[in-house]
Amino acid sequence: MAWMKPKYSKAEVNWAGDTLVSTTSSPEQIDHALEILDNWRAIHSYPMHVFKIRLKAKALDVDSNALTVQRLKRVPAIIKKLRRRYNGKDPTMKLSQMQDIGGCRAVLSDVQLARKLCEQHYLKGDLKHKRVRMKDYIKEPKNDGYRSIHLIYKYLSDKGKTEYNGLLVEIQIRSKLQHLWATAIETVGFFTRQALKSNEGELEWMDFFRLVSSAFARMEDCPPVPDTPADEKELYFEIKKKAAELNVMTVMRGWMEAIKVFEQKVKQTPKLQYFLLELDIPGEKLNITPYTKDNEQQAILDYAESEKKNRDKKEYDVVLVGADTPTDLKKAYPNYFVDCEEFLVKLNKITKKY
Repeated sequence: MAWMKPKYSKAEVNWAGDTLVSTTSSPEQIDHALEILDNWRAIHSYPMHVFKIRLKAKALDVDSNALTVQRLKRVPAIIKKLRRRYNGKDPTMKLSQMQDIGGCRAVLSDVQLARKLCEQHYLKGDLKHKRVRMKDYIKEPKNDGYRSIHLIYKYLSDKGKTEYNGLLVEIQIRSKLQHLWATAIETVGFFTRQALKSNEGELEWMDFFRLVSSAFARMEDCPPVPDTPADEKELYFEIKKKAAELNVMTVMRGWMEAIKVFEQKVKQTPKLQYFLLELDIPGEKLNITPYTKDNEQQAILDYAESEKKNRDKKEYDVVLVGADTPTDLKKAYPNYFVDCEEFLVKLNKITKKY
C-alpha cells in the first residue's frame, strides 16, 4: 500500500492551524491551510495502522470479545480544539503538537480486563515506541463523567518508515460500560446540537450524564465522578428525576426508530475495511461508502473532500472509521445508527431499583 508522505514542515503545519482559527484569514489562506491539514492528518494513518494491529492482537489475547477500531480526528473537531488556545483554555496548543489526530480504541468486556490490557501490554510491555503521556480517567474520572484510559505514544522506527517518526498516536482503553456511556453522550450531543463531549451544553443534560457515569462507576467498583451523591439511593433517585425531566427514554427511543431506515442500507461484507459515513439528519439520509483495505488512501482523500464540502453545514456530519467488519463498525460507533438500546437497558434498571 502506498501511504501518504509528509509534504509540509511543522512550521507550515502550525501556520495552517493558526490560519484556520484566525478571524482575519482570507478564503485563499483557508483553502491552503486545509490542504496542509489534510496532509498532516493523512500521514498519521500509517503509525495509527501500526498501533491498531498491535492493540487488536493484545486486546484479543486478554479478552476474546474485545473490539478494536481506529479513527482519524475530524476536521471540525481539530479546529475546535485549536480554538481552545484563543479562549485561554489551552494557550500552548499547536496543530503539530495535537496528540489525538490519529487514534485507536479497545473496548473490553469489563474494567478488570481493560486494566489488564493496559498494565500487561503497555505499561509493562516491550513496545519500542515512546510513551509520552498517560491519563487514567477510570481512577480519576473527569468532572463531566468521562472514564477511560488514554495512552499517548510517539511513533519511532529505526528502519523503513522513519519519515513518520515523531508523529503522535492516542490509544484509548475502556470497558463496555464506559463505552456505552461515551457513545450515549455523543448521540445526545449530536441530535441536540450540543457539545456535551466538550462539557458545553444544557446543564440538565450534563448533570444527567455525570450522575449516570457515577452509577456506572459504582457497578464497576470504581471511583465515582466528583461532586455526585455518595449514597446509592440518593444517586439513583437523582438520575430518575433527571431522566423524567428530560424524557430520556422516549427521546432516545424516538431517535432509534427514526433512523432505522438507515440501518437497512448497511450490508455486511467481510472484505471491506473502511467506511465513510455521511449523516444528514434533517434530510434523513445516511450515505455509507465502503473501501477495501487496499483503498485506504482513497478513503482518506474522499473524507477530506467531503469535510471540505460540508464544513459549514451544522446538521451534516462526516466521519471515516476503520473496522474489521460492518458489524464491528455498528458496535463501535452506535451513535451513527442510534443504537443506544444497551445504554437504555442499564438506565432502566437504575430508575426501577428504588
